Amino acid sequence: MMLSPIEMMRLTVDGMMERAASAASSTSSRAASRFRSTNSACRTARAPGWSASSAGWRGRPCARNVTINNLLPGIFDSDAQRRHIEGMLERDRQDLRRDLARARAAANPAKRYGRPAELGAYCAFLCSEHAGFITGQNLLVDGGSYPGTF
Repeated sequence: MMLSPIEMMRLTVDGMMERAASAASSTSSRAASRFRSTNSACRTARAPGWSASSAGWRGRPCARNVTINNLLPGIFDSDAQRRHIEGMLERDRQDLRRDLARARAAANPAKRYGRPAELGAYCAFLCSEHAGFITGQNLLVDGGSYPGTF
């Protein structure tokens, strides 16, 4: 969760000096989960800490057209989200599964799950020439569910 992504970026940054880099993490990088404390701790160390400091490190990637940012997605309509809900419920409770999925979507200020294409488009933007001045950031893509201002 932490060391492998850091090592991958460390080993590839020299070859990416003409491209952009984005990493997907999770909103738990910013808002720790009380149920997954080790997961949240590793994501927090990797996302805000390492990515922000590495943006100006090792040959100044940003000066050579390499931006290093983290996308912090909230709930998305994905296989991973469906498996997460499955793990929270017993297998023979179809109605409860559907109700839980609807309740999670309704709790988000956008009142829905994110679409994978939305996250892909955001990532494509960050890797484009139009986002060349955005680096070392941890960008929430969560439909407004994060309650903080920072």
